[in-house]
Amino acid sequence: MTMNTELESLGAQIKEESAFVDQIISEVGKVIVGQRYMVDRLLIGLMSNGHVLLEGVPGLAKTLAVKTLAQTIDAKFQRIQFTPDLLPADLIGTLIYNQKEGTFVPRKGPIFANVILADEINRAPAKVQSALLESMQEHQVTIGDMTYTIDEPFLVLATQNPIEQEGTYPLPEAQVDRFMLKLKVGYPSKKDEKTILDRMTDSALDTPENGKAAGTDFGVRKVVSIETILKARQLVRQIYIDDKVKNYILDLVFATRRPEEYKIAVGQYIQYGASPRATIFLALAAKAYAFLRHRAHVTPDDIKTIGVDVLRHRIIPTYEAEAEEITSEDIIKKIFDEVEVP
Repeated sequence: MTMNTELESLGAQIKEESAFVDQIISEVGKVIVGQRYMVDRLLIGLMSNGHVLLEGVPGLAKTLAVKTLAQTIDAKFQRIQFTPDLLPADLIGTLIYNQKEGTFVPRKGPIFANVILADEINRAPAKVQSALLESMQEHQVTIGDMTYTIDEPFLVLATQNPIEQEGTYPLPEAQVDRFMLKLKVGYPSKKDEKTILDRMTDSALDTPENGKAAGTDFGVRKVVSIETILKARQLVRQIYIDDKVKNYILDLVFATRRPEEYKIAVGQYIQYGASPRATIFLALAAKAYAFLRHRAHVTPDDIKTIGVDVLRHRIIPTYEAEAEEITSEDIIKKIFDEVEVP
């Protein structure tokens, strides 16, 4: 079987198997107006087994988008509100003494779910954030001297607000690097906000008087099973990436570490370049993006589309960059403009 025949066969399979993506987007669209960028990236995380960090000012439906996505999947969902007094045991669980048996038995925490919403993750202290590290990387949790595996799929979708920094704890670089994508969620357009206004103030919607918050119940259905998600993840990994595109990914990542070799004048603005996880996640996220578009191959445009979300939290700007108000996004844009596209 030739490469073209294999790709055609895989393409037909992906077109059929990825049909549920449109159903999810349709269901989420019953609640979330616009924000297609955010919904697509959440699905990329789901399809490629990668955690997602959402950053944006309050009121942009970050929490609602995650909850709605979880409602479309027949999986266990847990929302954990991070607060300054949260303890690691509140997250992963603890050992409880059984008086009858005279032994300690584990009581598993809310981390044992398929989709975790870590709401306002930067409100909890470092010891709680570090309790997430093992589960995010190894998909397991240690309670006492026993290690427990978390069921697949396991996805952490965390939100944080960039404003109101009093009483918050910035995520350490080691933890931020474990998120496949970091999204910057922006304000909706005027047209979208008019739709939100109409939808959320419609008198026909549920009201607090009948036990539901106004405008939150739009009849979102479960349209996909865990088995379908796991099967889709296997397909995503089979999506074809040409060697030229792989080299393009490597050039982009290495340009963040040694920009002078690529004749890009940003060296003085980069303290640390992207880690090897960036290379892996660029490829996986691009494959997942192709899957969302019902394609069996990755294009350079796919890399460009998701590149900023993979790299923005992996490039640490220098003090000089901060003094000149140059952000990691500005550096990434310059690198994407300068590195030759295959």
